[in-house]
Amino acid sequence: MKTIEHMGSIESASKRKFPFHLKRFFPILSGILLTAISLAYFSLPLLGNWLVREDPIHPADAIAVLSGSFPERAVEAAGLYRDGYAREVWLTHPVKQNYFDAFGNFQKFSEDARNFRVLCAFGVPQEAIHVLDTPIVNTADELNAIDFGLKERGDSSVIVVTSKAHTRRVFSLWDKYHLGDGEILIHAVSDDTFSPSRWWRTRSSRAEGIHELLGIVNVWAGMPVHRPLPQPPA
Repeated sequence: MKTIEHMGSIESASKRKFPFHLKRFFPILSGILLTAISLAYFSLPLLGNWLVREDPIHPADAIAVLSGSFPERAVEAAGLYRDGYAREVWLTHPVKQNYFDAFGNFQKFSEDARNFRVLCAFGVPQEAIHVLDTPIVNTADELNAIDFGLKERGDSSVIVVTSKAHTRRVFSLWDKYHLGDGEILIHAVSDDTFSPSRWWRTRSSRAEGIHELLGIVNVWAGMPVHRPLPQPPA
């Protein structure tokens, strides 16, 4: 009976002490949690603004349109061409994996063919449009193709047109793998809807921002996640 009574007294004491410790550390834990949440929330605009990294543009040898965001990037490039920033426009040539876009719509023409049509429709002469021969799958491949184009054509500078959130990753890739190979001026689509100070508030901007942040981490890590070009059948 003494043993049972003794165990009961220990359990009672533990129950009395637990609320005391909880009350003692609850304000500290709450303060840490609120501080972490506040820092995370107020750092979101900083991350968004950091993602957007543009260069002041000046006349260059060419204007390169990165794949994606059809037709906004091609339209922007056409405007730069009409303003006299370069004598020709380069398009990259994506390896076609399927005939459907992100919305499930059937695509009869490849992206470079569609961009070609947009450029022509917005005032760029056909003879001023050059499709880079090197096939691409991702941004790293595109910059490799642009680098090769600069060397092949004896040019030294190119204006690279892309989306706002994509600019930092383009800069990081060029700075890490092509620094000294030529000058690129990174230019974002003027009417891009990505809002750096409120990027997490809409689903599309949130997905775009997270995708780019993960892509930059991948660049910093040495590209451990890199989708290789598909090999032609033997």
